[in-house]
Amino acid sequence: MGDHKDLKNVSAAEKIKELAEDIKTCMFCTYKNGKLQSRPMSFQEIDEQGNIFFLSDKNSNKNAEIIENSKVEIVFAQPHDKFLFLHGNATVSYDRKRIKELWNPIIKIWMTGGDDDPNLSIIKVVPEDGYYWNNKHGKMVAIAKMTVAFVTGKTMDDGIEGNLEL
Repeated sequence: MGDHKDLKNVSAAEKIKELAEDIKTCMFCTYKNGKLQSRPMSFQEIDEQGNIFFLSDKNSNKNAEIIENSKVEIVFAQPHDKFLFLHGNATVSYDRKRIKELWNPIIKIWMTGGDDDPNLSIIKVVPEDGYYWNNKHGKMVAIAKMTVAFVTGKTMDDGIEGNLEL
């Protein structure tokens, strides 16, 4: 069994930022009629409090679902290496100045009007809590230890995991 270390407040926000910035893409989950709705998304920024900012089309299903129910789940995963699951609340805003700050030219693939596109919105997710797992020595060591465990039949867990509370 790996190590267990629960993190709170600043330490939790730092872990969220560390893992999410390394993984980059998540499954962004909202609720519709009590059922989880998931789609892949990349965030634009994570601040020092662990808040996560996305750009989105104001007419998207996810925006409508957030307006109906602000509860969201976000799942980041990098196989054999890093995992992060967050529960939180999302809000939608249309602050043009902030949209320009968050803008990245790659977003033009989805929002062809650029940073002036009137359909652009910001989704801000404020995590409440979550769970993380990552290995201590990197992906290659983790794969090597899994191989040894498979061959020898011995558990060689190199992970560290814990609850996050903000």
